[in-house]
Amino acid sequence: MTTSGASGASGLRPSLGWGGLLVLGIANILGAGVYVMTGTAAARYAGPAVTISFAIAGFACLLVALCYAELASSMPESGSAYTYCRRTLGGGPAWSLGWLLFLEYSVAASLLAVGFAGYLGSLLGDFGVQLPAALSTPLVVSSLESGKHVLSLGSGFNLIAALAVLCAGGIAALGMSRYSIVSTLLVVLKVAVLVSFILVGAVAVDPSNWAPFVPPNEGGFTYGWEGVARGASLLFFAFLGFETVSTAAAETRTPQRDVPIGILGSLAVCTLLYVLSAFVLTGLVPFRELGVPDPIALAVDRIGMPAFAILIKVGALAGLASVLLANAFGHSRVCYAMSRDGYLPKLFSWVHPSRHSLAKGNLVLAAIAAVSAALLPISVMADLISFGVAFMFAMVAVSLIHMRNTQPHLERRFRVPFGGVRIGGIWFGVVPVLAIVTSFVMTMPVALDIIGQARRGDWLSSILLGVYAAIGISLYLFYGRPRARRFATPSHT
Repeated sequence: MTTSGASGASGLRPSLGWGGLLVLGIANILGAGVYVMTGTAAARYAGPAVTISFAIAGFACLLVALCYAELASSMPESGSAYTYCRRTLGGGPAWSLGWLLFLEYSVAASLLAVGFAGYLGSLLGDFGVQLPAALSTPLVVSSLESGKHVLSLGSGFNLIAALAVLCAGGIAALGMSRYSIVSTLLVVLKVAVLVSFILVGAVAVDPSNWAPFVPPNEGGFTYGWEGVARGASLLFFAFLGFETVSTAAAETRTPQRDVPIGILGSLAVCTLLYVLSAFVLTGLVPFRELGVPDPIALAVDRIGMPAFAILIKVGALAGLASVLLANAFGHSRVCYAMSRDGYLPKLFSWVHPSRHSLAKGNLVLAAIAAVSAALLPISVMADLISFGVAFMFAMVAVSLIHMRNTQPHLERRFRVPFGGVRIGGIWFGVVPVLAIVTSFVMTMPVALDIIGQARRGDWLSSILLGVYAAIGISLYLFYGRPRARRFATPSHT
């Protein structure tokens, strides 16, 4: 399938090159991981060794990114992981993967918006303006009591976070040209500011904050090497942004060449910045104090340079805003592909006649994400994302193995390295097999922690996952599968 053909049929225009894809990848990766989740991972699980957690998560994502790069160069279409699974494994597995993607993008938008609200509150506080707690804190509150993370009901409603999600969806609905301009400006600003934080903060670090680098385990996944592993599983989702690059394949001029460059390039740049930022952050602030929505804002306040602190907070807001925009872009493209196959309502594949944007879909998805942004704390949202991302990445690797065995002569501009072996006539690639193993290894700490929470009486994460799975199964059986059969064409079978 050619890109022009795909886009021409859909109304989405091929306007991106490798540079635009690199910006898109950095826009969607470089945000929550450094501006929000580094603090949570350090304070709750890994301590200063959160840098090791980032390295582990980055390596696991590299294996998956290589699988994405080959699939994207072979099937340059919208929908990313959902489309790859649909073309290789069929409707049922594809729906499961698409439903997971729906969860990941929705909750990621909510988490980013909560971080945005935290940094905005910190910035306004520098000018003497205090946001009302009732409008900037979620309904569900997470706290640490006797070494255990406990959930409770508060009285807040994070309106600021909800509005941030809605604004991002509205900008994405305006069209690709406007989105690209805004996103590029925000990416340039956030990278420049983050590099400044690393350079200036490195001079002010207190090495005693790094001792002990791996704090002794305090039970469960609280510190120790158990905590480092838990931190890696928590930060796994922070690299999800490279997946967004593959969702733009149908809007890329030369996808077979440019999509792999965008995926692997953005992952390499962001992994380096993540690790360096984590070193500086934990060197500026004792790790136990970092469990806040705006850890870098807390860190720059410790440097004692008020003007620089304001600049960093503005950069953090720009960074989170760019990820919100890129997340909205990727989410709408996945839903677009699912809608074209009949699994979701037609409004998700409706293309604006003049803006060539998925306007209705963007606005509906923003409204859904705004609800969880207003109600849920960061810790719960991060667990929901990480649990689903690991399974999704494993499915992508399985799709690659299946495609290599069933379509060995398909044109590929990019192939995963290190080859593979044949067992019983079936090809098993070294990279995709390792990607499957590491994805499930990333899942285990999250799953065990969610089980532990349930045993302590904190059922929220388990209930949310169970209800979401039940809704997904019902939608597939009674809505998606019957409609998909009616929509089926030779290209979908």
